[in-house]
Amino acid sequence: MTAMIQKAKIEDASTIADFQIEMAWETEKYKLHPDTIYKGIKAVFNNPELGQYYVAKIDDKIVASLLTTYEWSDWRNATILWIQSVFVVKEYRRQGIFQRFYEHIKSIAEKDENIGGIRLYVDKTNIPAQKTYSKVGMNGEHYQLFEWMKD
Repeated sequence: MTAMIQKAKIEDASTIADFQIEMAWETEKYKLHPDTIYKGIKAVFNNPELGQYYVAKIDDKIVASLLTTYEWSDWRNATILWIQSVFVVKEYRRQGIFQRFYEHIKSIAEKDENIGGIRLYVDKTNIPAQKTYSKVGMNGEHYQLFEWMKD
């Protein structure tokens, strides 16, 4: 079974919210507030300049989702696509779904001269994800992420 990658629709928002709640708990033991995450996802659908959700479907069932957001790079005079909020339903992991997502996003970037590259961040303890990202040709050797976040 090959996953079909497509732009998400507003009707997919509740599934994506469920995925994000599960992912935050699974990876960081962080409990997301359902109302906040749902509003945040809807904000992307209502304001496309914030980003674009994609879903992976197998037999018309959503089995994964991913968000791309945008960063302006003055060094490249181009937009950098950030891959965020990646989630694959457990029983569909290790079947190449992230690779399909990545190939889809990369093909968009390669065709658009205004896109200078792709980035993502990953929790330092999420070794399986890091191996997946390395396998598709990304490297994590150049930058370290620092942040300040309101809780």
